[in-house]
Amino acid sequence: MNHPQHVIALDGLTLRRFDAESDLPEFFAVIEESLEHLRPWMPWVAEHSRDKTAEFLAGRAELWESGRDFSYAIVLDGAIVGTCGLFLREDTPADVREIGYWLHPAATGRGLVTRAVRAVAEEAFRLPGVEGVEIVHDPANRASGAVPARLGFTEHLRRPAEALAPAETGEELVWRLTREQVRSP
Repeated sequence: MNHPQHVIALDGLTLRRFDAESDLPEFFAVIEESLEHLRPWMPWVAEHSRDKTAEFLAGRAELWESGRDFSYAIVLDGAIVGTCGLFLREDTPADVREIGYWLHPAATGRGLVTRAVRAVAEEAFRLPGVEGVEIVHDPANRASGAVPARLGFTEHLRRPAEALAPAETGEELVWRLTREQVRSP
């Protein structure tokens, strides 16, 4: 299998590929409602617009087919509440993928992202040649850091990073989960 599943059904929660046209109004509204929640940590929020959201969604299909970026809408009770994706980054080894995520503030604190990340990590390890997955966040973003800690990722490294969002510290914390860790009892 060269691509993960298009839809991942979890108990009461669904991860599914974005649809550029039909998801635009709802996804844009979810971002609009989440701006203050996302602004401290997500640099793209500074340039957020309907056009930028449409551009993001329009690029998802090509990136999916290329195997570089698998972005899922996180859907709860039929409504988009965030996103979780699996990415191939230029600055990581070819056998490692990065997982990124965010949620609408009303959906936080219920384990939704933890469940989504677990499912996306499982999909990553079904892909040929993937030996590890990483989560990268600013160390000050404790909510983002709680997810890999709960899922058995280990702190891999800390590195300097340009602070692009208001709350960023100029450092990144990289967590890693390897195929070997998943196999170990």
